[in-house]
Amino acid sequence: MALWLDPVRGVLARVAACLRARAVPPARAVVVLPYAQLLPLVSRLWVQEFPDAFVPRFETTMNWRNALGAVAAQGVDLRFDMALDLLTAQTLLTSAGLGGQQESLAALLVESAYQLAPLAAGQAPDQRQAWAQEARRGAIVGMESVVLKLEAAVAQIAVEWVVASAYATDVFYEGYFADTDLWVWLQGLNSEPLVAGLQAVWGTRMVCLDLAPDHQETTPPRTVSAPGMHPCQDGEDEAQRTVACALRHIEAGRFPLALVSSDRALTRRVRCLLEGMGVQMRDETGWKLSTSAPAARVMALLQAATWIASTDAVMNCLKAGVVDPLAADELEAQLRRAGLREWRDAGVRSLGKAAPAVADVVQKVDAWRARCASSKTLVAWIADLGWAFTRFAQWEPLQADSPGRAVLAALRLSSDVQEENSADLSGAPGAGRMWDLRAFTQWVNQVLEAASYQPDYPAQEQLVILPMSQMLGRPFAAVLLAGCDEVRLNPGAEPPGAWTAAQRAALGLPSRATLEAAFRAAWRHALQTPVVEVLWRTSDDAGESLMPSALVQLLQWECEAVWGRSSTTDPRDARPLTASPQLPPQPLGAALPLKQWSASAYEDLRQCPYRFFALRQLGLREAEELDTELDKRDFGVWLHDVLSRFHQTLAEQPSDDIAAQRAMLEAASAEVSAAMALPEGEFLPFAASWPALREGYLHWVQDHALTLARFASAETSHTQYLGPLKLVGRIDRMDTLPDGQVLVVDYKTEPLAKTRARVKEPLEDTQMAFYAALLPHDTVRGMYVNVSEKDGTKSCEQGQLVEARDALVEGLLADACAIAGGAVLPALGEGVACDFCDARGLCRKDSWGQA
Repeated sequence: MALWLDPVRGVLARVAACLRARAVPPARAVVVLPYAQLLPLVSRLWVQEFPDAFVPRFETTMNWRNALGAVAAQGVDLRFDMALDLLTAQTLLTSAGLGGQQESLAALLVESAYQLAPLAAGQAPDQRQAWAQEARRGAIVGMESVVLKLEAAVAQIAVEWVVASAYATDVFYEGYFADTDLWVWLQGLNSEPLVAGLQAVWGTRMVCLDLAPDHQETTPPRTVSAPGMHPCQDGEDEAQRTVACALRHIEAGRFPLALVSSDRALTRRVRCLLEGMGVQMRDETGWKLSTSAPAARVMALLQAATWIASTDAVMNCLKAGVVDPLAADELEAQLRRAGLREWRDAGVRSLGKAAPAVADVVQKVDAWRARCASSKTLVAWIADLGWAFTRFAQWEPLQADSPGRAVLAALRLSSDVQEENSADLSGAPGAGRMWDLRAFTQWVNQVLEAASYQPDYPAQEQLVILPMSQMLGRPFAAVLLAGCDEVRLNPGAEPPGAWTAAQRAALGLPSRATLEAAFRAAWRHALQTPVVEVLWRTSDDAGESLMPSALVQLLQWECEAVWGRSSTTDPRDARPLTASPQLPPQPLGAALPLKQWSASAYEDLRQCPYRFFALRQLGLREAEELDTELDKRDFGVWLHDVLSRFHQTLAEQPSDDIAAQRAMLEAASAEVSAAMALPEGEFLPFAASWPALREGYLHWVQDHALTLARFASAETSHTQYLGPLKLVGRIDRMDTLPDGQVLVVDYKTEPLAKTRARVKEPLEDTQMAFYAALLPHDTVRGMYVNVSEKDGTKSCEQGQLVEARDALVEGLLADACAIAGGAVLPALGEGVACDFCDARGLCRKDSWGQA
């Protein structure tokens, strides 16, 4: 508290000295503070220090100008409201002949104007044009190159915009204040352009004092006591350590406690952990409204309305709670089963025939998308967005949630002032032009990105989250300085905005050196807190090493020089954990008899009984992705269908001419491609390999015809009963040989070496033996046909197929009987069977080594 109460250099002593020197009663003085959080503190300290004197009027510029009734903005004036200023920026760009780039440049123009506005507001209204002459020249310094034409235009428009605008602080220039004889302006770490302008008007009736007179010192910071230095492994470790430090200080009665961090992700993680522990917090920094859940729901609604919206984008919207969760889950399941990627696909309309709730969801989405298909004015778009909130029952959830109410207010949908907001937008420049969905979505995104949300303050806080610059003058018992690595606490960071160093100097914007000096001063004053904890991570999310900030390294040097140490023990309590080894699972499958057996199901049982139990008996499976690109499996489905159609056509129109066969195969490929509606861009790699693959297959057809095998059927389903067991399968193709035997053909697009490995050990090949068991014939032959672009088409016949079939039938009956009798189904898979197993996470094989 020495900053305020020191009898010589204290702020209150210096203010009182100014009043005495000018013989001004405290009641006729106004003391302007740099930020509102100081108001109750300073009033209380003045009464404590001068109990017999009147209290000056303590204000901030914002509070006072509002009390004086600042003039409302009109026309193209800067409103400092992104929703309206974006419209004005687009209008100004169009007037300057940049209408084609208005959507891309509007946000940059608003940002540039916001940075110039304090400089313009720092000039008296009658002096603003004189300042503009210099500003016009400064805005284009170094912008002579043609490639910087757009940047120069934006800078020039920004200057004209801020010059033409009126400001709420203009009320301070209007003349004499009858009840005020002296202004005492307490300036924080950053100088304000408004001060110089007001001093020119108020003269000796205004005094400017530095809140911290030593903030220009360049000596190394000296902490009051040994600070806690906490190098952390990563972001999560840093968050947990920060929470532990906070809890330690609160338990010791050291609060209010300050938390300073420029990393909002870290801050929100810390806040989440502390909220779960019941800590009362006051967040003065807030976070971008665009990162809140209500804002995400709004953006999901708009993204689902685009013509090219994927089913994944629509489900992202529906899963945000805008429809009944059960209906959304059922719709998602149907979309995955149907493999529908685009919402505009006609197949989506046929969903829900047996589920009215699903059909209702589809109709609601289509109605919303239909409303977004045409262009309309901004007010009409906002009305339609309100209609969507009603249609999807979002009004009450948004109004019941504090961030939701902030979203509604930012988008001019707040029910309390909706008519007034509509009038503001209707009268804004450019509001009458027609907007398409893309332009409206961009406007909504920029408005939400510019708005900040601050949670409600508790009655009595234990921890305060605030910027480092606003710690000046506030009595905290301890401070946690988190995120102090070289990236997040860089004192020499580039200034905000698109201005070059030459432009900043010419315009009077604070230079990089000035901003760094203010930053270092804020750091120096933060270290004057009685207890200081400094935390930083030593690696980023990608695992790359991070150094502590240059400020932290200087502090470490001081700690070693003064206190002989530069690190602190972990404040978290160590809790020993007893090893709990994971044993291999031993499930029983007797209560889950399989209704039907397929070749792949029996292959799972032979490869790993536990995989059979998990995937076949329990029916567990990984959900298919909604938005996936075509892969080799899709190409295999396409190829099987093409070859099936080709051979059916060839059987109906026999021909030995390879040219005729090529024409039939091409026709079949075109028909299948049209029927499957494969995206051309994604199918292009497979289409490029098709000519070589086609020629190789046609040559195989010619060679296969010499064996006198006759095509019999393709893509046929078969069922066979083995006692109580039902066998099912689908055979790619069957031929009839000259001796009357059946030849089973299965197409493969895998590497040829893998296909040849299938036929080396007939008793190990489940698929062909199972297909043979599906047929009623006593004798049967089978072969795999490997269709490849590189190696051509090759046949790999499975020898001893009858013996392999008989062994498979015997083994299948024995295995089914053992399962029914209570045999365990252990996880026995090895090698490749485990590398690509969907049940690996269930068997916990990776943890068995601990047993």
